[in-house]
Amino acid sequence: MELPTQTFRITRADLVRYAGASGDFNPIHWSDRTATKVGLPGVIAHGMFTMALVGRAVTTWAGAPDAVVDFGVRFTRPVVVPDDDQGTEIEVNAVVKEVTEEGLTRLDVTATCLGEKVLSQARALVRTTR
Repeated sequence: MELPTQTFRITRADLVRYAGASGDFNPIHWSDRTATKVGLPGVIAHGMFTMALVGRAVTTWAGAPDAVVDFGVRFTRPVVVPDDDQGTEIEVNAVVKEVTEEGLTRLDVTATCLGEKVLSQARALVRTTR
């Protein structure tokens, strides 16, 4: 069973706010000059910010934040955030893979940006709150 797609917009302003909250001021997250100098296509979103947005989708599907028993991802592709008012979007999808005997639901999660997968092995184990 597929769960409803959730879409999250990311702008440079979001990266600034996340940097302040996390303390991660690495210039690849705010300076095009630095990002391209190290071989990136431009400023990229913090990996943990991307994971947090995907985690927000999982908590929505689960019905409550404390219903998430386990959640993990591998980062496969950076989320490039252009320097404009539109930013970029991440689309998050999930498929229910199984319901365990203990009543836990295993989700396989997919996160894409501009049609490219940005995470792999994204999985969650949630408790149904209904």
